[in-house]
Amino acid sequence: MAAYRWKSFEENEDRPVKPRRFGVTEMRSPHYNLFSHNLLQDIFESMGEYVDGLKFSGGSHSLMPKATIKQVIDMAHQHNVYVSTGDWAEHMIRKGPSGFKEYVEACKQTGFDTIELNVSSLGIPEETLLRFVRLVKSGGLKAKPHFEVKFNESDIPKGGDRAYGAYIPPAPRSFEFVEDVDLLIRRAERCLEAGADMIMIDADDVSKHADNMRADIIAKIIGRLGLEKTMFEASNQRTSEWFIKQYGPKVNLFIDHSHVVDVECLRGRNLGVNHASVLGSSYFLF
Repeated sequence: MAAYRWKSFEENEDRPVKPRRFGVTEMRSPHYNLFSHNLLQDIFESMGEYVDGLKFSGGSHSLMPKATIKQVIDMAHQHNVYVSTGDWAEHMIRKGPSGFKEYVEACKQTGFDTIELNVSSLGIPEETLLRFVRLVKSGGLKAKPHFEVKFNESDIPKGGDRAYGAYIPPAPRSFEFVEDVDLLIRRAERCLEAGADMIMIDADDVSKHADNMRADIIAKIIGRLGLEKTMFEASNQRTSEWFIKQYGPKVNLFIDHSHVVDVECLRGRNLGVNHASVLGSSYFLF
């Protein structure tokens, strides 16, 4: 049972109260049920202490009446939870040069706190991206550029059974991913210099399977950008556990709403090597 001994956050200050600068948990909205007011209310009332942010996924807010969006945002704010737009800005720039500025103003009027800028989806030059970051900041909102890490599958270590002592010739290594990651980091650094509050890293290829985690890439990103300024999308519970075991409770994570309690338990425990999900995947059946 020692593996599940609770830590004292008051003693080591690993888990400060909200609003937090590190150890942030941003929750993906249950967009398939987002019209259920009671669902989000139940989440905030039972787990609001563990949720720092709510992200509207997949442009779900674009299909909702403004009054409903405002109701959801107000509910989140009552529980000291910030609200992010998620990926939608790329649809606004099609309206012309003034489209993005109008989008920022509309988000501010609706009550959003953070505008996420998906760099891959936007497909804009770096100077335009930096201008968008400054427009978001000048509008009184927080800017969160969203970057993706991609590299060749040949760079993922191959597992599998083999006879003890058998020689396996090393696979040719592509250095394309190193160039891509360096470029990502340089662009992210410029975004931070322009005023961005945090960088979201969609490292799905890197962290889709915890067994094949590219720890060197993650370490390089954190080493250059800093733990406080970086948030990683954890696509599953094992990935969340890997990040917290490697970088402690101060790592910022974007997770599914059904993983909130599990992740908070991971942040607050000394984990054993055989740790299993605290509540299990069947606990939240929204």
